[in-house]
Amino acid sequence: MTLCKHHTTMLDKIRQLFDQSEKEVKTIEPVVQAINGFEEQIQPLTDEQLAAKTDEFRKSIEAGTSLEDILPEAFAVVREMSKRCLNMRQFDVQMTGGVVLHQGRISEMKTGEGKTLVAVAPMYLNALTGKGAHLVTVNDYLARRDAVWMGPIYHKLGLSVGIIQGQSADSDELGGSYIYDPEYEHEDPRYMYLKPCTRREAYLQDITYGTNHEFGFDYLRDNMAFDVENLSMRELNYAIIDEVDSILIDEARTPHIISGPSNEDTSVYKVVDKVVRQLTGGEPDQVDEEGIHFVSDKKSHSSSLTEEGMDTVEELMEIDNIAEDPRLMHHLNASVKAYGLFEKNVHYVVRNNEVVIVDENTGRLMFGRRFSDGLHQALEAKEGVAVKRESQTIAVITFQNLFRMYNKLSGMTGTAKTEEDEFRKIYGLDVVAIPTHRPMQRLDQEDVVYKSIDVKFRSIGRELLKLYSKQQPVLVGTRSIEMSEMVSARLTPDNLQKLVLTDMLYFTMEDDKSVKKKIEKDAPIVLDTDLAELTLKSIQAVLGAAGLATDPLSDDVASWFLDFHSLDPEKREHFDEALRHGIPHNVLNAKYHEREASIISEAGRKGAVTIATNMAGRGVDILLG
Repeated sequence: MTLCKHHTTMLDKIRQLFDQSEKEVKTIEPVVQAINGFEEQIQPLTDEQLAAKTDEFRKSIEAGTSLEDILPEAFAVVREMSKRCLNMRQFDVQMTGGVVLHQGRISEMKTGEGKTLVAVAPMYLNALTGKGAHLVTVNDYLARRDAVWMGPIYHKLGLSVGIIQGQSADSDELGGSYIYDPEYEHEDPRYMYLKPCTRREAYLQDITYGTNHEFGFDYLRDNMAFDVENLSMRELNYAIIDEVDSILIDEARTPHIISGPSNEDTSVYKVVDKVVRQLTGGEPDQVDEEGIHFVSDKKSHSSSLTEEGMDTVEELMEIDNIAEDPRLMHHLNASVKAYGLFEKNVHYVVRNNEVVIVDENTGRLMFGRRFSDGLHQALEAKEGVAVKRESQTIAVITFQNLFRMYNKLSGMTGTAKTEEDEFRKIYGLDVVAIPTHRPMQRLDQEDVVYKSIDVKFRSIGRELLKLYSKQQPVLVGTRSIEMSEMVSARLTPDNLQKLVLTDMLYFTMEDDKSVKKKIEKDAPIVLDTDLAELTLKSIQAVLGAAGLATDPLSDDVASWFLDFHSLDPEKREHFDEALRHGIPHNVLNAKYHEREASIISEAGRKGAVTIATNMAGRGVDILLG
């Protein structure tokens, strides 16, 4: 059992030293002061007079006035209407963030600083040109929520809002396209004030909210259209990307593909799978070892047959030279990749007799998406489900290529400075860190690095048990579905009891050398073995030899835990409850956006423990208490 260490990179310190954000914010201060200067003359205006400002701005733009010239007054108008519609007046730092977005840069704002509201003023200003403005979010729920939430401001100022929604076969979303209409009552309360319309109509609105995926696929569909009447989108004028680091960096190279079925026979995949199933895989440095038939390099994401592997395949398939059959070689390579590089419940899952891809960045199940080049068919053969025909690519685009086509691009997120070099190099986007409205109260701790996975999971379990005993709400973010299930498994009564006993043994040995002497031979076996592989009896045997309490539910063990973690005695009730019944918790594997959002929003309740993939419920407000 090894303790951890905190980790701060020298690169982070260098970035902080040369960060120009403070200087950039100061250059924007005169603009914010100009916005504030309009406040007194705008406040007395009626709603109708405020709305009339929109036509006034449009005429000025047509007459040749630049957006920068009308920015201060336009932002002041939006601020006043926001105050009237939502009872929210944008703070000066939010106005600063809005100016940065209008300038075509990335606004980095801490969580809770109101990025949704920040986007309204620059969206309004850029939509005045009549060329459209897009707000890009990471999921359909956020696109819908933000459009309806901010919709009253746009509506009262005379701008129309369209909403683009996606739909998958395994989702409870309705999908479709909508126009925000405060007088329209949808039969589904989730779609209140959203009036169904065509895709084209949604894009023709002054402002359009939607997800990165839908914008990508609509662009591809437009490029496949043979008639102008079948086009949905208009020119790519201006976009604000929410969670910009996720979309432009993490998912930048993810190709969006529209494909059609080919006429190829699928039986060959099962034949090849029976052969590859008998082969033995290894690491790249084992390529010349006897008995290794293929090697896989997960870093370069490549797999290939060894010389011995080629001979073995030829022998099993009773052919002379496999290299002479390129088609068969293609299927073999796909199958070798399926076994060497792709793990079930990590890279894909099997649902309803189908192989469903897991997004490596979000942990979200990507229903309807398929790997190309025969890889998906190889995975289907590997898992013994029906093999569907390989598709042929008709149209393809990446987010990187799509969003670089916009006349002006900007973004907002809570974490962009670390990727600033990439943003600048790939997209020509600067990152400006906006100061918080009030001094930060949240403590942003350094990263913690552990020597092994078991030590890391012991630490997570220990922290969750301590916080649950205090009834402090916890949200645990994981990178994959498998990881979220591994964390969940550590919260069972059996694993928590083993954890508390091994903790008591370890920390008592650290404090009392006499205890360490009694069990110095047996203790390492208990402390260095994965907790999941230990039995309660084996731990209790070592504790008994050390003269320590062996019953995890005893007063002695509870007193030790509460004292060690500086917890009040009245927390004993929740500690006992956890050890007897496990820690109650929700696990979100990023499948249903609606359910995610509702559970995430409740994650701040007293004693709530929520385990989620990093993208589940992203952007949802969590209320504490």
